[in-house]
Amino acid sequence: MAAGFVGAICLSTGRALAQAAPGGQGFGGGNFDPAQIQKYIMDNFRKQMDVTDDGEWKLISERIQKVTEARTEVTAGAARSMGRMFRRPGADGGQDGGQTQRRIVGGFGGANVAPGPEEEALQKAIDSNASNAELKTALAKFTEARKQKQAKLEKAQADLREVLSVRQEAIAAIVGLL
Repeated sequence: MAAGFVGAICLSTGRALAQAAPGGQGFGGGNFDPAQIQKYIMDNFRKQMDVTDDGEWKLISERIQKVTEARTEVTAGAARSMGRMFRRPGADGGQDGGQTQRRIVGGFGGANVAPGPEEEALQKAIDSNASNAELKTALAKFTEARKQKQAKLEKAQADLREVLSVRQEAIAAIVGLL
């Protein structure tokens, strides 16, 4: 979970990370650049995992990226759901047709994950006070889609484990990749 949160934190706290950058130079002179932040995080993973071979790092970093992308898909819906829990009554009638509460969620490295069709259908059923039968159908489709995203994450994590030493796996686990 930590890796997904690291990505979200990085995207929302560019200034704090800019101050923490090596030499105090920040990212782009204090400007927010998600690609630089992603590189900074990946460089730190490489250093922590003590990977000196570029070929080895290419394989590991590609698999780390797949894990973080899959985690973003899994956690993006939860982040949107938390936002919905705290929306004010009547907030859906704003200038943007209610989309303020349903914006896409930024993930690791600036990847954006829009709500899937199952999530959209379930939200529409909730908003329209659909019948129990319609809600149950939409909920079943949503739950199945969520299970598939979780399975994709678990496969990406298993693929990452295949290329890590025991020490690297321990590090990946402690930072939330596994």
